[in-house]
Amino acid sequence: MMIPSIANTDLVTLFDNKPRWNLPDYRRSGFHNLHTTMRYAMSLRAPAVLPLRKEVDWTIGERPEVARYLAMPHFSAFVVVRDDRILYEAYAPDFGPDRPHTIMSITKTTLNLMLGRAVADGLVNLDAQVSTYLPEIGTGYAEATVKAVADMNVANDFSEDYSDPCAAIYEGEPAWGYRLPRDGQKEGTTRSFICGITGGDLANRTGEALYKSTNSDVLGWIVERVSGRPLRDWLIEIVEAAGIEGCFHITCDREGVPLVCGGACLTARDLARYGLLFARKGEGVDGRRVGDAAFIEETRRNLGPPLQKPRDWMRYSHHTNTDGTFLGHGGVGGQYMLANPDTGTVVVYFSVLENSSAMDSNFSGPLVKMMAELAAQ
Repeated sequence: MMIPSIANTDLVTLFDNKPRWNLPDYRRSGFHNLHTTMRYAMSLRAPAVLPLRKEVDWTIGERPEVARYLAMPHFSAFVVVRDDRILYEAYAPDFGPDRPHTIMSITKTTLNLMLGRAVADGLVNLDAQVSTYLPEIGTGYAEATVKAVADMNVANDFSEDYSDPCAAIYEGEPAWGYRLPRDGQKEGTTRSFICGITGGDLANRTGEALYKSTNSDVLGWIVERVSGRPLRDWLIEIVEAAGIEGCFHITCDREGVPLVCGGACLTARDLARYGLLFARKGEGVDGRRVGDAAFIEETRRNLGPPLQKPRDWMRYSHHTNTDGTFLGHGGVGGQYMLANPDTGTVVVYFSVLENSSAMDSNFSGPLVKMMAELAAQ
């Protein structure tokens, strides 16, 4: 006798082409528990932890621009760290310092560290075409340069407009374990999905960054291919160098390939520990180093394409955002991590926007400016 089952309710697509966990009514719980919601994931821990001691500057929370963002209903966590000191932290009543939170596309910054090391070791030429390293890749990336992929400067048929329920980004979610496949649909994998992306003229003529999360998975595949080492090993090195205290959770596909475009979950303090790797240009705990200091510095100088208005005062460079001083990245839902190598300061903000798209440039632009001003002082 066959024992019947029902579909996992968190992963069923309900409406607006979204699974339940990502619908506005359920998103806050989904973002706070994504590390246990996805179908496939791995968790990594460091053997030695970077200790953080409190040296609170209460004037930070008294700033009107800070207080505004801490009072918003979608706020989850806020941490300011300089060197090994916590200058300020605050949490929503339903969150706390020991709770993991999805960091979504902040995960992409791991590629800056991996790619920087691969370039420094002579394994990758930024001016080479992607097909040089991945001959099996589809027309959407084959003739693009590695640098164009790293700078979000590729035009192809993949779309990532979160306000469009028909955007291609949603087609990748069954492969990433973010939702169940439609009836009769094969689950697929991250790499089979990116190989299926098509394109003609890949030159970006828009004058602004063309944000595509699949670029990150292409870079991760290149790093794995040229180094002969699985992405898991690269991520272990990053986690160990950062001295993360809790778990670095990251979503995988069915084959175990980490979703480096946006699958990580961390506590706010641990994301700050991770951000300190950029503030210290790759220097980690106990003499461990990741990335490449020269590549990180070049990231700040690199004239990548500007972000879309009203955030066009930032550029997309080597898988980070920068204004020439800070290095940072945001994530859908309102997350942002910002590191200033000149002051050794990292600022982290977690939130869960509950509008349809989970995106709002009028919210995120002023947020980044507030964080940049704090980190510069």
